[in-house]
Amino acid sequence: MRKKTSTITGVRKRRSSSLTVARTIARIASEKKAKDIKAYNLEGLTLLADSFILCTVTSEPQQKAVFNAVYEGLKSKGIVPLSTEGGFHDNWMVMDYGSVVFHIFKQKARDYYDLDGMWGDAPKIELKLKEEKEKKDE
Repeated sequence: MRKKTSTITGVRKRRSSSLTVARTIARIASEKKAKDIKAYNLEGLTLLADSFILCTVTSEPQQKAVFNAVYEGLKSKGIVPLSTEGGFHDNWMVMDYGSVVFHIFKQKARDYYDLDGMWGDAPKIELKLKEEKEKKDE
C-alpha cells in the first residue's frame, strides 16, 4: 500500500480500498445501533463515488454518535472526509470520503429522498453485519 503525506496537514495518509472503507463505515454505524444499513456498489454507474452507504438513525444524539464514531474511527486509520454536509439538527448528513459517500438519515428524510429507490438497481455490497445475519436467520 502506498503512503501519501498531505502537504496541507502533514498527516500521513494511507490509501484504502473503497470496499474496505465502506465496510468499516457500515460496521461502525452498526455498533452505534444505526438501522437499515445498505451499501451500493456504484463503480461504472456514476462518477460521484464507487459506493454509497446509507443508514437510518432515530434521534439527534444517535446521529451525533454515528457521525463522530465514523469520523474518529476512520481518522485513526489516516482517512479523513473530503467534506461533510448537514448538521446534527438536520434530517440528513453526508460524509464524503471520495470513493465512498456515507449518508446518515432520519427516517423522514430517507423516505423523502429515496436514494434506495434511485440506486436500488446497483449491486449491493455484502457488509457481513450482525444485523444482516439476524435477518437471514429469521
